[in-house]
Amino acid sequence: MLLQFIFRNLSLQQKVNYLQSKGVSLGSRIKDGRRIYVYMVRNLFVEVVYTNDNVSDSAEKVYVLKGLKNLNAYLEQEFRTSF
Repeated sequence: MLLQFIFRNLSLQQKVNYLQSKGVSLGSRIKDGRRIYVYMVRNLFVEVVYTNDNVSDSAEKVYVLKGLKNLNAYLEQEFRTSF
């Protein structure tokens, strides 16, 4: 809970720096022709979209999900809308 509150108040670049240093990269997926990278920090799951889909470039967008249950529901919904 505290991590989520602190994470919410960080700038976009601070969030990405924190994810890259303290988080675990779970992989990536393709959505609308863009590569989205998924990270995990404790009970937070975070999707990051980078400029030019390159991890070494700056981040464009960060989407945070709290808990594995929310991540599963979100990914199932994304999967269903892709067909």
